[in-house]
Amino acid sequence: MKYVILLGDGMADEPLEELGGKTPLEYASTPRMDDLAREGQSGMVDTIPKGYHPGSDVANLSVFGYDPSRCYSGRSPLEAASMGVELGPNDVAFRCNLVYLEPHAGKLYMGDFSAGHISTPEAAELMQTLQDELGDEQFHFYPGVSYRHLMVWRGGKDKLTFTPPHDISGQSIEDHLPKGEGAQELIHLMNSAQMLLNNHPVNRKRDQKGEYPANSIWLWGHGRPPRMETLSAKFGISGAVISAVDLIKGIGVYAGLDVIQVPGATGYLDTNYRGKAEYALEALKTRDFVYLHVEAPDEAAHSGSLEDKLKAIEDFDREVVGRVLDGLPALGDFRVLVLPDHPTPVKRMTHTSDAVPYILFSSRNEFSSKKTVNGYSEKAAAASGVFVRKGHELMDRLIRGKG
Repeated sequence: MKYVILLGDGMADEPLEELGGKTPLEYASTPRMDDLAREGQSGMVDTIPKGYHPGSDVANLSVFGYDPSRCYSGRSPLEAASMGVELGPNDVAFRCNLVYLEPHAGKLYMGDFSAGHISTPEAAELMQTLQDELGDEQFHFYPGVSYRHLMVWRGGKDKLTFTPPHDISGQSIEDHLPKGEGAQELIHLMNSAQMLLNNHPVNRKRDQKGEYPANSIWLWGHGRPPRMETLSAKFGISGAVISAVDLIKGIGVYAGLDVIQVPGATGYLDTNYRGKAEYALEALKTRDFVYLHVEAPDEAAHSGSLEDKLKAIEDFDREVVGRVLDGLPALGDFRVLVLPDHPTPVKRMTHTSDAVPYILFSSRNEFSSKKTVNGYSEKAAAASGVFVRKGHELMDRLIRGKG
Protein backbone atom coordinates (compact mmCIF):
# COMPACT_ATOMS: atom_id res chain seq x y z
CA MET A 1 0.00 0.00 0.00
CA LYS A 2 1.25 3.49 -0.91
CA TYR A 3 0.24 6.59 1.08
CA VAL A 4 0.27 10.12 -0.32
CA ILE A 5 -0.59 13.53 1.11
CA LEU A 6 -1.04 16.32 -1.45
CA LEU A 7 -1.22 19.68 0.30
CA GLY A 8 -2.07 22.97 -1.39
CA ASP A 9 -1.01 25.50 1.21
CA GLY A 10 -3.70 28.06 2.05
CA MET A 11 -6.15 26.93 -0.70
CA ALA A 12 -9.20 27.37 1.54
CA ASP A 13 -10.82 30.81 1.55
CA GLU A 14 -14.07 32.70 2.08
CA PRO A 15 -16.95 33.51 -0.34
CA LEU A 16 -16.07 36.45 -2.56
CA GLU A 17 -18.49 38.89 -4.17
CA GLU A 18 -16.41 39.07 -7.35
CA LEU A 19 -16.78 35.29 -7.72
CA GLY A 20 -20.54 35.41 -7.33
CA GLY A 21 -20.40 34.39 -3.69
CA LYS A 22 -18.14 31.42 -4.36
CA THR A 23 -14.77 30.71 -2.79
CA PRO A 24 -11.68 30.33 -5.01
CA LEU A 25 -11.90 26.54 -4.54
CA GLU A 26 -15.53 26.56 -5.71
CA TYR A 27 -14.83 28.87 -8.64
CA ALA A 28 -11.57 27.42 -9.94
CA SER A 29 -11.55 24.61 -12.48
CA THR A 30 -10.45 21.58 -10.44
CA PRO A 31 -11.80 18.47 -12.22
CA ARG A 32 -9.33 16.05 -10.64
CA MET A 33 -10.08 17.08 -7.05
CA ASP A 34 -13.82 17.25 -7.81
CA ASP A 35 -13.82 13.67 -9.10
CA LEU A 36 -11.75 12.50 -6.15
CA ALA A 37 -14.18 14.09 -3.67
CA ARG A 38 -17.15 12.38 -5.33
CA GLU A 39 -15.47 8.98 -5.33
CA GLY A 40 -13.90 9.10 -1.87
CA GLN A 41 -14.63 10.82 1.42
CA SER A 42 -15.00 14.59 1.56
CA GLY A 43 -15.16 16.31 4.93
CA MET A 44 -13.94 19.15 7.11
CA VAL A 45 -11.02 19.03 9.51
CA ASP A 46 -9.71 21.33 12.25
CA THR A 47 -5.96 21.56 11.78
CA ILE A 48 -5.46 24.39 14.31
CA PRO A 49 -6.08 23.38 17.95
CA LYS A 50 -7.85 25.97 20.07
CA GLY A 51 -5.48 28.52 21.54
CA TYR A 52 -2.87 28.19 18.80
CA HIS A 53 -1.98 30.80 16.18
CA PRO A 54 -3.10 29.62 12.71
CA GLY A 55 0.40 29.18 11.35
CA SER A 56 1.62 26.70 8.76
CA ASP A 57 3.83 25.17 11.44
CA VAL A 58 0.96 24.10 13.70
CA ALA A 59 -1.32 23.19 10.80
CA ASN A 60 1.23 21.01 9.00
CA LEU A 61 2.25 19.27 12.21
CA SER A 62 -1.41 18.27 12.53
CA VAL A 63 -1.57 17.00 8.96
CA PHE A 64 1.65 15.02 9.47
CA GLY A 65 -0.13 13.26 12.35
CA TYR A 66 1.38 15.09 15.33
CA ASP A 67 -0.63 16.67 18.14
CA PRO A 68 0.80 20.22 18.38
CA SER A 69 -0.14 20.41 22.06
CA ARG A 70 2.40 17.66 22.72
CA CYS A 71 5.30 18.58 20.45
CA TYR A 72 5.07 22.16 19.17
CA SER A 73 7.89 24.41 20.38
CA GLY A 74 7.99 27.01 17.60
CA ARG A 75 8.37 27.36 13.87
CA SER A 76 12.05 28.10 13.50
CA PRO A 77 13.49 24.96 15.14
CA LEU A 78 11.70 23.00 12.40
CA GLU A 79 13.22 25.22 9.72
CA ALA A 80 16.64 24.85 11.35
CA ALA A 81 16.40 21.06 10.98
CA SER A 82 15.75 21.44 7.25
CA MET A 83 18.77 23.71 6.89
CA GLY A 84 21.06 21.31 8.74
CA VAL A 85 21.52 23.70 11.65
CA GLU A 86 21.99 21.79 14.89
CA LEU A 87 20.45 23.43 17.94
CA GLY A 88 21.65 22.93 21.49
CA PRO A 89 19.08 22.58 24.29
CA ASN A 90 19.58 26.23 25.31
CA ASP A 91 19.57 27.67 21.79
CA VAL A 92 16.61 29.60 20.39
CA ALA A 93 15.96 29.71 16.65
CA PHE A 94 14.13 32.58 14.93
CA ARG A 95 12.67 32.97 11.44
CA CYS A 96 14.56 35.85 9.90
CA ASN A 97 12.56 37.34 7.02
CA LEU A 98 14.14 39.79 4.64
CA VAL A 99 11.42 42.45 4.31
CA TYR A 100 10.81 45.83 2.74
CA LEU A 101 9.90 48.53 5.26
CA GLU A 102 8.34 51.64 3.75
CA PRO A 103 8.86 55.00 5.50
CA HIS A 104 5.84 57.31 5.74
CA ALA A 105 5.12 60.31 7.94
CA GLY A 106 7.93 59.48 10.34
CA LYS A 107 6.94 55.82 10.74
CA LEU A 108 7.93 52.55 9.13
CA TYR A 109 5.30 50.34 7.49
CA MET A 110 5.44 46.70 6.38
CA GLY A 111 5.66 47.42 2.67
CA ASP A 112 6.31 43.83 1.58
CA PHE A 113 6.88 40.84 3.88
CA SER A 114 8.90 39.05 1.17
CA ALA A 115 10.97 42.00 -0.12
CA GLY A 116 9.37 41.48 -3.51
CA HIS A 117 10.12 37.73 -3.36
CA ILE A 118 13.82 38.47 -3.48
CA SER A 119 15.90 35.87 -5.31
CA THR A 120 17.87 33.31 -3.31
CA PRO A 121 21.30 34.43 -4.67
CA GLU A 122 20.57 38.08 -3.80
CA ALA A 123 19.35 37.09 -0.36
CA ALA A 124 22.44 34.96 0.25
CA GLU A 125 24.65 38.04 -0.26
CA LEU A 126 22.60 40.03 2.23
CA MET A 127 22.62 37.26 4.81
CA GLN A 128 26.38 36.87 4.48
CA THR A 129 26.78 40.59 5.19
CA LEU A 130 24.59 40.26 8.26
CA GLN A 131 26.66 37.33 9.49
CA ASP A 132 29.96 39.11 8.80
CA GLU A 133 28.91 42.33 10.55
CA LEU A 134 26.44 41.23 13.24
CA GLY A 135 27.24 37.57 13.80
CA ASP A 136 29.16 36.62 16.96
CA GLU A 137 29.19 33.92 19.65
CA GLN A 138 25.58 34.78 20.53
CA PHE A 139 23.92 35.48 17.20
CA HIS A 140 24.34 33.54 13.99
CA PHE A 141 22.61 34.16 10.64
CA TYR A 142 21.93 31.32 8.20
CA PRO A 143 20.78 31.80 4.57
CA GLY A 144 17.67 30.01 3.36
CA VAL A 145 15.46 30.38 0.28
CA SER A 146 14.22 33.70 -1.15
CA TYR A 147 13.11 35.86 1.79
CA ARG A 148 12.99 33.04 4.37
CA HIS A 149 16.08 32.74 6.58
CA LEU A 150 17.23 31.75 10.06
CA MET A 151 18.83 33.42 13.04
CA VAL A 152 20.00 31.46 16.08
CA TRP A 153 20.52 33.01 19.50
CA ARG A 154 22.89 30.74 21.40
CA GLY A 155 21.75 30.55 25.02
CA GLY A 156 18.97 32.99 24.12
CA LYS A 157 15.69 34.02 25.67
CA ASP A 158 12.38 32.48 24.61
CA LYS A 159 9.76 34.26 26.74
CA LEU A 160 8.93 36.56 23.86
CA THR A 161 5.98 37.46 21.64
CA PHE A 162 6.14 38.35 17.95
CA THR A 163 3.86 39.26 15.06
CA PRO A 164 4.32 37.42 11.75
CA PRO A 165 5.21 39.98 9.06
CA HIS A 166 2.51 38.75 6.66
CA ASP A 167 -0.09 39.63 9.31
CA ILE A 168 0.73 43.35 9.18
CA SER A 169 1.07 44.12 5.46
CA GLY A 170 0.59 47.84 4.95
CA GLN A 171 0.55 48.54 8.69
CA SER A 172 2.95 50.47 10.90
CA ILE A 173 5.45 48.18 12.60
CA GLU A 174 5.52 50.37 15.72
CA ASP A 175 3.10 48.25 17.77
CA HIS A 176 4.32 44.92 16.39
CA LEU A 177 7.98 44.82 17.41
CA PRO A 178 9.25 41.98 19.66
CA LYS A 179 8.02 42.07 23.25
CA GLY A 180 9.20 40.30 26.40
CA GLU A 181 12.49 39.29 28.00
CA GLY A 182 15.32 39.93 25.55
CA ALA A 183 13.17 42.01 23.18
CA GLN A 184 15.42 45.05 23.31
CA GLU A 185 18.42 43.01 22.19
CA LEU A 186 16.46 41.74 19.19
CA ILE A 187 15.14 45.19 18.30
CA HIS A 188 18.71 46.50 18.43
CA LEU A 189 19.71 43.69 16.08
CA MET A 190 16.88 44.59 13.67
CA ASN A 191 17.86 48.27 13.73
CA SER A 192 21.50 47.41 13.09
CA ALA A 193 20.45 45.24 10.16
CA GLN A 194 18.52 48.16 8.66
CA MET A 195 21.61 50.33 8.69
CA LEU A 196 23.65 47.61 6.97
CA LEU A 197 21.05 46.71 4.36
CA ASN A 198 19.79 50.15 3.41
CA ASN A 199 22.71 50.98 1.10
CA HIS A 200 23.86 47.47 0.32
CA PRO A 201 24.91 46.97 -3.34
CA VAL A 202 22.22 44.29 -3.80
CA ASN A 203 19.53 46.72 -2.67
CA ARG A 204 20.90 49.58 -4.77
CA LYS A 205 20.56 47.36 -7.84
CA ARG A 206 17.03 46.35 -6.83
CA ASP A 207 16.12 50.02 -6.41
CA GLN A 208 17.45 50.80 -9.87
CA LYS A 209 15.32 48.03 -11.36
CA GLY A 210 12.20 49.29 -9.57
CA GLU A 211 12.13 46.29 -7.19
CA TYR A 212 11.53 46.38 -3.45
CA PRO A 213 14.81 46.54 -1.54
CA ALA A 214 15.28 44.09 1.32
CA ASN A 215 16.03 46.91 3.76
CA SER A 216 15.34 45.13 7.04
CA ILE A 217 15.03 41.80 8.79
CA TRP A 218 11.96 40.70 10.72
CA LEU A 219 12.41 38.18 13.53
CA TRP A 220 9.55 35.87 14.59
CA GLY A 221 8.49 32.21 14.96
CA HIS A 222 11.03 31.45 17.70
CA GLY A 223 11.50 28.22 19.64
CA ARG A 224 13.77 25.57 21.10
CA PRO A 225 14.22 22.05 19.61
CA PRO A 226 11.05 19.89 19.78
CA ARG A 227 10.76 16.22 20.67
CA MET A 228 8.96 14.18 18.00
CA GLU A 229 8.50 10.47 17.32
CA THR A 230 9.34 9.42 13.76
CA LEU A 231 6.60 8.19 11.42
CA SER A 232 8.49 4.91 11.19
CA ALA A 233 8.06 4.48 14.94
CA LYS A 234 4.44 5.68 14.88
CA PHE A 235 3.17 3.80 11.84
CA GLY A 236 5.98 1.53 10.63
CA ILE A 237 6.31 3.35 7.30
CA SER A 238 9.21 4.80 5.32
CA GLY A 239 8.72 8.01 3.43
CA ALA A 240 9.82 11.28 1.90
CA VAL A 241 8.81 14.94 1.94
CA ILE A 242 8.77 17.24 -1.09
CA SER A 243 8.54 21.00 -0.58
CA ALA A 244 10.37 24.23 -1.40
CA VAL A 245 9.74 25.49 2.14
CA ASP A 246 12.22 24.84 4.96
CA LEU A 247 9.42 24.61 7.53
CA ILE A 248 7.83 21.61 5.80
CA LYS A 249 11.16 19.94 5.09
CA GLY A 250 12.12 20.47 8.73
CA ILE A 251 8.98 18.70 9.99
CA GLY A 252 9.91 15.92 7.59
CA VAL A 253 13.40 15.69 9.09
CA TYR A 254 12.00 15.34 12.62
CA ALA A 255 9.47 12.82 11.25
CA GLY A 256 12.34 10.70 9.94
CA LEU A 257 11.53 11.27 6.26
CA ASP A 258 13.93 11.70 3.36
CA VAL A 259 13.95 15.24 1.96
CA ILE A 260 13.63 15.16 -1.84
CA GLN A 261 15.06 18.20 -3.63
CA VAL A 262 13.18 19.04 -6.83
CA PRO A 263 14.85 21.33 -9.41
CA GLY A 264 12.80 24.46 -9.98
CA ALA A 265 10.83 24.18 -6.73
CA THR A 266 10.60 27.80 -5.62
CA GLY A 267 7.81 28.08 -3.07
CA TYR A 268 6.06 30.57 -5.36
CA LEU A 269 3.81 30.68 -8.45
CA ASP A 270 6.64 29.68 -10.77
CA THR A 271 7.36 26.48 -8.88
CA ASN A 272 7.91 23.19 -10.71
CA TYR A 273 4.51 21.60 -10.07
CA ARG A 274 4.92 18.72 -12.48
CA GLY A 275 8.46 18.06 -11.30
CA LYS A 276 7.20 17.66 -7.75
CA ALA A 277 4.63 15.12 -8.91
CA GLU A 278 7.18 13.19 -10.96
CA TYR A 279 9.66 13.07 -8.09
CA ALA A 280 6.89 11.94 -5.72
CA LEU A 281 6.00 9.00 -7.96
CA GLU A 282 9.66 8.08 -8.27
CA ALA A 283 10.11 8.26 -4.49
CA LEU A 284 7.15 5.93 -3.96
CA LYS A 285 8.87 3.17 -5.91
CA THR A 286 11.14 2.60 -2.91
CA ARG A 287 9.11 4.16 -0.06
CA ASP A 288 5.67 3.77 1.48
CA PHE A 289 4.70 7.43 1.91
CA VAL A 290 5.19 10.88 0.36
CA TYR A 291 4.13 14.28 1.73
CA LEU A 292 3.98 16.69 -1.23
CA HIS A 293 3.55 20.36 -0.31
CA VAL A 294 2.86 23.30 -2.67
CA GLU A 295 3.19 26.82 -1.25
CA ALA A 296 1.89 28.84 -4.23
CA PRO A 297 -1.81 29.32 -3.24
CA ASP A 298 -0.77 30.66 0.15
CA GLU A 299 1.76 33.10 -1.31
CA ALA A 300 -0.82 34.39 -3.80
CA ALA A 301 -3.34 34.98 -1.00
CA HIS A 302 -0.76 36.75 1.19
CA SER A 303 -0.18 39.09 -1.76
CA GLY A 304 -3.92 39.71 -2.07
CA SER A 305 -4.02 38.43 -5.67
CA LEU A 306 -7.21 36.52 -6.46
CA GLU A 307 -6.07 35.92 -10.04
CA ASP A 308 -2.83 34.32 -8.86
CA LYS A 309 -4.60 32.21 -6.25
CA LEU A 310 -7.06 30.82 -8.80
CA LYS A 311 -4.18 29.97 -11.12
CA ALA A 312 -2.20 28.31 -8.32
CA ILE A 313 -5.20 26.15 -7.35
CA GLU A 314 -5.80 25.10 -10.96
CA ASP A 315 -2.11 24.34 -11.51
CA PHE A 316 -2.07 22.26 -8.32
CA ASP A 317 -5.14 20.30 -9.48
CA ARG A 318 -3.83 19.64 -12.97
CA GLU A 319 -0.07 19.27 -12.53
CA VAL A 320 0.14 17.75 -9.05
CA VAL A 321 -3.10 15.97 -8.17
CA GLY A 322 -3.75 14.87 -11.75
CA ARG A 323 -0.24 13.68 -12.46
CA VAL A 324 0.09 11.78 -9.18
CA LEU A 325 -3.30 10.10 -9.61
CA ASP A 326 -2.40 9.05 -13.15
CA GLY A 327 0.84 7.46 -11.96
CA LEU A 328 -0.22 5.78 -8.72
CA PRO A 329 -2.09 2.73 -10.13
CA ALA A 330 1.17 1.39 -11.60
CA LEU A 331 2.55 1.20 -8.03
CA GLY A 332 -0.27 -0.95 -6.62
CA ASP A 333 -2.95 -0.11 -4.06
CA PHE A 334 -2.86 3.41 -2.65
CA ARG A 335 -4.57 5.92 -0.36
CA VAL A 336 -4.47 9.67 -0.95
CA LEU A 337 -5.24 12.64 1.30
CA VAL A 338 -5.75 16.03 -0.40
CA LEU A 339 -6.23 19.26 1.58
CA PRO A 340 -4.95 22.71 2.51
CA ASP A 341 -3.25 23.19 5.86
CA HIS A 342 -5.32 26.27 6.78
CA PRO A 343 -7.38 28.96 5.02
CA THR A 344 -5.58 32.02 3.69
CA PRO A 345 -8.38 34.35 2.58
CA VAL A 346 -7.34 36.70 -0.22
CA LYS A 347 -9.20 39.63 1.33
CA ARG A 348 -7.55 39.17 4.72
CA MET A 349 -4.10 38.36 3.26
CA THR A 350 -3.30 36.18 6.27
CA HIS A 351 -4.20 32.82 7.82
CA THR A 352 -7.35 31.99 9.75
CA SER A 353 -8.03 29.07 12.08
CA ASP A 354 -11.23 27.89 10.36
CA ALA A 355 -11.64 24.22 9.44
CA VAL A 356 -10.53 23.17 5.96
CA PRO A 357 -11.98 20.73 3.40
CA TYR A 358 -10.21 17.43 2.85
CA ILE A 359 -10.50 14.40 0.57
CA LEU A 360 -9.60 10.83 1.55
CA PHE A 361 -9.48 8.39 -1.36
CA SER A 362 -8.53 4.72 -1.52
CA SER A 363 -8.04 2.49 -4.53
CA ARG A 364 -9.87 -0.12 -2.42
CA ASN A 365 -12.92 2.15 -1.89
CA GLU A 366 -12.36 2.25 1.88
CA PHE A 367 -13.64 5.81 2.44
CA SER A 368 -17.07 7.36 1.92
CA SER A 369 -19.01 10.45 2.97
CA LYS A 370 -22.33 10.38 4.83
CA LYS A 371 -23.82 12.41 1.98
CA THR A 372 -22.99 12.62 -1.71
CA VAL A 373 -20.93 15.69 -2.63
CA ASN A 374 -20.86 17.51 -5.97
CA GLY A 375 -17.18 18.43 -5.97
CA TYR A 376 -14.34 19.71 -3.83
CA SER A 377 -14.93 22.95 -1.93
CA GLU A 378 -15.52 24.27 1.57
CA LYS A 379 -19.28 24.25 1.06
CA ALA A 380 -19.44 20.75 -0.40
CA ALA A 381 -17.17 19.30 2.29
CA ALA A 382 -19.20 20.91 5.07
CA ALA A 383 -22.39 19.40 3.59
CA SER A 384 -20.88 15.90 3.57
CA GLY A 385 -21.68 15.30 7.23
CA VAL A 386 -18.07 14.38 8.09
CA PHE A 387 -16.04 16.51 10.51
CA VAL A 388 -12.69 15.60 12.06
CA ARG A 389 -12.22 17.71 15.20
CA LYS A 390 -8.62 16.71 15.90
CA GLY A 391 -6.53 17.29 12.81
CA HIS A 392 -3.71 14.97 13.80
CA GLU A 393 -6.13 12.00 13.68
CA LEU A 394 -6.56 12.34 9.90
CA MET A 395 -3.13 10.81 9.28
CA ASP A 396 -4.19 7.77 11.27
CA ARG A 397 -7.25 7.38 9.04
CA LEU A 398 -5.02 7.56 5.96
CA ILE A 399 -2.65 4.87 7.23
CA ARG A 400 -5.25 2.58 8.83
CA GLY A 401 -7.80 2.92 6.03
CA LYS A 402 -10.66 3.61 8.44
CA GLY A 403 -12.95 6.62 8.72
